[in-house]
Amino acid sequence: MTLRVWALPGIPEVNPGDSLAELIATAAGSGDTPGLADGDILLVTSKIVSKAEGRVLQADDREAAIDAETVRLVARRGATRIVETRHGLVMAAAGVDASNTSKGTVLLLPEDSDASAARLRRGLRELLSVDVGVIITDTFGRPWREGLTDVAIGASGVEVLDDLRGGTDTHGNPLGMTVTALADELAGAGDLVKGKTSGLPVAVVRGLAHRTDPDTPETARALIRDASLDMFRLGTSEAIREAVTQRRTVREFTPDPVDPAAVRRAVAAAITAPAPHHSTPWRFVLLESADSRTTLLDAMREAWIADLRADGKPEESIAKRVKRGDVLRAAPYLVIPCLTTTQWAHPYPDARRAGAEAEMFTVSMGAAVQNLLVALTAEGLGSAWISSTMFCRDTTRAALDLPADWSPMGAVAVGHPAGEARPRPPREADDFIVTR
Repeated sequence: MTLRVWALPGIPEVNPGDSLAELIATAAGSGDTPGLADGDILLVTSKIVSKAEGRVLQADDREAAIDAETVRLVARRGATRIVETRHGLVMAAAGVDASNTSKGTVLLLPEDSDASAARLRRGLRELLSVDVGVIITDTFGRPWREGLTDVAIGASGVEVLDDLRGGTDTHGNPLGMTVTALADELAGAGDLVKGKTSGLPVAVVRGLAHRTDPDTPETARALIRDASLDMFRLGTSEAIREAVTQRRTVREFTPDPVDPAAVRRAVAAAITAPAPHHSTPWRFVLLESADSRTTLLDAMREAWIADLRADGKPEESIAKRVKRGDVLRAAPYLVIPCLTTTQWAHPYPDARRAGAEAEMFTVSMGAAVQNLLVALTAEGLGSAWISSTMFCRDTTRAALDLPADWSPMGAVAVGHPAGEARPRPPREADDFIVTR
């Protein structure tokens, strides 16, 4: 296979309202460069697309423009922000660019780069009677790698992914994971001839006509990894903060089993909580077998019913109240956080200081449980902290054969959420703050 890649000279400064198809058609038909042919692939820098589409913003404050284009902060270091844009792209500064544009203005990414590529392809077909593939490119940094490279943010009429799964390599080994980002590879090849400062915003690739298809529905959107498959979505301090804000109480779970290793990783996060007197007063009982969960929940149910009857509640009311415990029965995994202070608590002769001492340890347990819940969220698991075991500590200890000085502090239901988390009503931090 032989490929030829060349930059297309002769494209002037692009202004809002210009027809890119006309500018490219004119450049392709002049000078010593070959004209465009069926099966060629055009690699078009997004900046000239943005200019033609009027995506030029008067903005002395680039940060405000970045804010407007951002839907999620992924990472921050100093003034540099990696964000998810409205288009679903994860990139630096939301693609807002203050270079190659007039002072006091910034360039935004095209509103819909796939649609832009499709319009350009149709325009060239009308003007030149050729069917070409079009890829809109932009410059990205990459995790774990130094340097920038061009990638595809829009595409039309060209394959963007080359799925080799199900085939074999030259040694006959099955390929189970290989999906090549063809459009990104082409974007990088185009950048080799366009350059960043040479004023050549369009390149042409010839020799891959079999990768073009005027009827393909595939666009650059296919290159954006679904959030549920993104192993690194929660990989920075900002992402951990997102795990905190995205934590929800989950009461409905799928029957899928919970990975015990994931829970142990969450416990490892839990035990980083602060505690009085350099102590480690937390214990976590993991109910991994169905028998252990049933034994505990049956015993708790009986204790709860006995309490409600002692309170004089009618049987109908008792049945409704007991049903609230179904969330624990529905969970495929339970964690019982326990607090033990015997070897660490300081003795005090008066109730005031003794009470404060006990409260210090309780606060520490709360911090550990919060760490646990956030870490479970980061693991992709749902959870619900239920206070039930605190009302029947002796019953819980007996059912699980726990030491007498372990105080069960509720139960955490763990599992894979059965649906999307419900939106939380907005809370403003200032509503919960008092300054002096």
